[in-house]
Amino acid sequence: MTEDLGALLRGLRDAADLTQEQVAERSGVSVRTIRRLESGRSANHRVGTVHLLADALGLREADRLRLATALSGPPGPPAAAAGGEAEARSAPAPAPVALPAPARSGRPAVPDALADAARELAREVRRRWRHEEAQRGVHDPFPLPVRWKPAPAALVDSAANVQRLGPGGTPRALDLDGDLRGTAEVYRRIPSGRLVVLGRAGSGKSVLTIRLVLDLLDLLDLLDLPPGTTAPQPRVPVVFSVGSWDPSTTALRDWMIGRLLRDHPHLARRGYAGATLAAALVDADLVLPVLDGFDEIAEGLRRDALDALNATAAPLVLTSRRDEYAEAVGAANAPLVWAAGIELTDLTPDDLADYLPRTTRTTRSTGAVASEAGPGTSTGPGPGPGTGTGATGSPWDGVLTALRTRRDPAHVRLAEVLTTPLMVILARTLYSEKPDRDPAELLDATRFPSVKSLDEHLLAGFVPTVYRRRAPERDAAGEQPRTAYADPERAAGWLGHLAHHLVRLDRERQDLAWWQLGDSLSRTTRTVAFVLATALSITLTDWLVGFLLTSLSVGELLLQGGLMGPAAGIGFGAVYAMADRSGGGAAFEPSRVRLTLRAARPHLGRSPLRTFASRFAHGLIGGTVMGVGCACALTVQRALVAGTPLTDPDVVGGTLINTLVLASVFGSSAGLAFGLTAAFEAPVDVTAAATPIGLLSSNRSTTCRQFLVLAPAFTLAIALGGHLIVDLLRNVMGPLNWGVRDSLFIGAVGGVGGAASYVLAFTAWGQWLVLARGWLPLTGRLPWNPAAFLDDAYRRGVLRQAGSVYQFRHLRLQHHLGRSYRERHRNFAPATFVPPSTDGM
Repeated sequence: MTEDLGALLRGLRDAADLTQEQVAERSGVSVRTIRRLESGRSANHRVGTVHLLADALGLREADRLRLATALSGPPGPPAAAAGGEAEARSAPAPAPVALPAPARSGRPAVPDALADAARELAREVRRRWRHEEAQRGVHDPFPLPVRWKPAPAALVDSAANVQRLGPGGTPRALDLDGDLRGTAEVYRRIPSGRLVVLGRAGSGKSVLTIRLVLDLLDLLDLLDLPPGTTAPQPRVPVVFSVGSWDPSTTALRDWMIGRLLRDHPHLARRGYAGATLAAALVDADLVLPVLDGFDEIAEGLRRDALDALNATAAPLVLTSRRDEYAEAVGAANAPLVWAAGIELTDLTPDDLADYLPRTTRTTRSTGAVASEAGPGTSTGPGPGPGTGTGATGSPWDGVLTALRTRRDPAHVRLAEVLTTPLMVILARTLYSEKPDRDPAELLDATRFPSVKSLDEHLLAGFVPTVYRRRAPERDAAGEQPRTAYADPERAAGWLGHLAHHLVRLDRERQDLAWWQLGDSLSRTTRTVAFVLATALSITLTDWLVGFLLTSLSVGELLLQGGLMGPAAGIGFGAVYAMADRSGGGAAFEPSRVRLTLRAARPHLGRSPLRTFASRFAHGLIGGTVMGVGCACALTVQRALVAGTPLTDPDVVGGTLINTLVLASVFGSSAGLAFGLTAAFEAPVDVTAAATPIGLLSSNRSTTCRQFLVLAPAFTLAIALGGHLIVDLLRNVMGPLNWGVRDSLFIGAVGGVGGAASYVLAFTAWGQWLVLARGWLPLTGRLPWNPAAFLDDAYRRGVLRQAGSVYQFRHLRLQHHLGRSYRERHRNFAPATFVPPSTDGM
């Protein structure tokens, strides 16, 4: 007979000598929920809630089984109609699992608006990483067996601290062994919710990270929590590439908020206590940081990073290479506090025997394999499941036999290389997916006399293999697509430039952001590019407007535009150079707002008055510089047409007056126009930046709307404001000429040309257009359509998507491509890195 759940739960609590309030504090379940369960007034039991209570009570397996039986009836085969839910509830009680609950376990329920934001974020995170996992081909034909063992004791905190026990508490043994099928269950066994994942380069840390995030989202049922629930809102696991974090200048909280705003622009809305949703989610402890790539932090900053992480108590997951993490632990004299640790283990020959033969899509003779592998290697499939491929065998059979026997040093070297998922995937791509390649060549001791030579061979062959020439398929409309990126050599050159672009003097970045591609050019080159681009926009605008609104001859019009454009271009270039030098280009990230005809909402950002003041100041500076340039250009034009010397006192006086008038008109008008555009800003949609291409498209639309708003606003402000300013100055400076035709001409040239120049020089999409789609392709460093190339590289498996940026699929591949590019371009000096600090040694 099944026990009553309420009575059983009440009896177990009494046996543990705990009050309802103490159980609530330990479990994170509200007292109200516990009372409803014990009184039998709750008919809609949540399995996760009962597991939390079981962990808080410290129940043994027998009592857990009693609790599971009371919850869902005696164990037995589930009814067919019950589906997966019935199966889950009828199974024996699982191993102890607990939502990670550190010192802040008793988190109160959050407002519905913030809970909705958490669920929305969870949906987006799940969608992205499911797509990424499918894009990687992780399940083709099945996931490689990524396994692990507990990390060395010197690299983890004590068991009592990991379990957050009080004085005198006796820690229980934590079972952290597992594989890729049980990532979330292993993590949920850690009471502190803090886990360090260690492994060699290419050992599968990224694959494990993705699987952990997806499993946590599935197990925690983040997407199905009813609004107004009294249970604590679970944390949303979010992957952060921690290599870009500088702990010496930015707090972890602020850096995480910035990453969330970049990858999820809809979180810029201000809907809770005046803070952005990103900040509110982080501050409410609703984000579980999965910090990927601790070893990618600059070497001199790792100790600071570990100290900053040790200053927090919140749950987190940290991945790193073992040696780099061990050095940071040694420098800090402490591991990550309250953190358990696991270390990924190597693949075995049996793992490869299961996997590699099933990756071959074509049937080939294995005779050549036997002759290359040596005596005894053509005996057919080795032991273990998956090695048999029928009568025809597999091209991998000889190699797999050599890996098991290791009769030759070449066999030992190859066995050492093929112990990580990265190298196995490279070998699979190079040989299983290319029918004219024989994997037996990997056993050639002459070609590959060392482990390093084998590594370099597999890395070097990856790009040519994935970019091998194929017969293009026609699309649904019957049109044959262009194959501009099918040339392996050109693709390798472009990818090499991108990998080199990520190298900085102090560190090697991993995020490949489309709005930062121009950073690969020197500051001088970028400034020259924007001078030319803005000069061209002003010149063309002057010619077009002059042809429509003035009676100047063709020669005078061409001369005027030819002078006005470069003068304004130099002005814009000077402003850009000052902004770039002061901000390093960081001010030109993609906008997180869109423009709409509706009034702005107060939760967008800073107060409307501060936003207007900031925009007015930017417009005032740019407009003033443009006015000075235009005044000088008009003086030169009139001097050339009339033949008057530039040193003539009348010319000098007229130039000073024009400078004052045009600088005042353009400066005030630009400030007013830019300030008022803030009234038309609204947050981007939730799907606006789901991918790098999505963010690019969204920012292009935003930039075009900015131009459509700024151009007429700037034109009217110049035309109408000019009359007002000239009338005011007449009282001081005497007669000034500002006719209607002149007003319209100057207003149109300044409005349209100035807005276009602003868009080109001071927006992320404008800089992408000028540099990534103009200058870099002209110099052969990128193709003419970089966005299509990046998306194509993603689909071929060279790149991966991480929110709104791309990353190379593997850091070792990025290193290889960058190094190869620098070797081909000797004018690039090798990157020099800051030596590690010797303080305290």
